[in-house]
Amino acid sequence: MSDIWLKSLITATPQEGFELAITLSRRGVKYTQPDGEVLHRLRAEYANSADGLTAASQVIAVNFQTVAAANNYWRG
Repeated sequence: MSDIWLKSLITATPQEGFELAITLSRRGVKYTQPDGEVLHRLRAEYANSADGLTAASQVIAVNFQTVAAANNYWRG
């Protein structure tokens, strides 16, 4: 994938930041497994797995921490 799609981690709202975290997570999977057929075949396995869904949520959370830090969401 050579397209430049991530121009900035800065978002207007925390909601947009969370959505960016989801996009980062999904793009990471696509970069790791670029074969769309394999991705779709595996999706059925992890979509019905509590462990798989928990792992996906953890990846999103880590990406949201990154976006939140870039946007200073934790300011008091």
